[in-house]
Amino acid sequence: MSLWNNKNKETLLAPLGKSNPVLVQMLGICSALAVTVKLEPSIVMALAVTVVVAFANVIISLLRKTIPGRIRIIVQLVVVATLVTLVSEVLKAFAYDVSKQLSVFIGLIITNCILMGRLEAFALGNGPWESFLDGIGNGLGYGIVLVAVGFFRELFGTGQLFGMQIIPQAVYDFGYVNNGLMILPPMSLILVAILIWIQRSRNKELQEN
Repeated sequence: MSLWNNKNKETLLAPLGKSNPVLVQMLGICSALAVTVKLEPSIVMALAVTVVVAFANVIISLLRKTIPGRIRIIVQLVVVATLVTLVSEVLKAFAYDVSKQLSVFIGLIITNCILMGRLEAFALGNGPWESFLDGIGNGLGYGIVLVAVGFFRELFGTGQLFGMQIIPQAVYDFGYVNNGLMILPPMSLILVAILIWIQRSRNKELQEN
């Protein structure tokens, strides 16, 4: 069987668009709202979730025929907690400042609805390769939303990206003022709502639901 057939392509690419976990399934919104004040932590959180979902999917898929049904949630939590701990330690070692910005939200990946949803809905019923693609797709679908929201909040809220000034001083000299609302928590919800509206306006199937 081909590793890159149409079904596998759909598994990987669908979460990036028509079945995006945040914009369509409304999963993982809490962390999407909490870590997107700046672009850098948004990217790091997106990568962390993608890595955890992908490898948790693979591990659970490999173990799916040996896990008793009555303890499957416990096994899933142990696998996820182990992966999250490893990711947290790597961040502390190589990106300590970002790790501090993300604070408890790295640990809360354990309770991310996207993660547990994919383990239950996909990894327990599919092979390791398909589960890996599903994890990558859903992680990146989640990450796209985080990066988009973080980009606009930091750019229009501070005039910067990655701590570098993007909006020229000349623009400020003409009277432009950074929008302080962008860095407040309510704005993340508004931006996610705008993205959901754009997603639904482009997808007729979603408009009917």
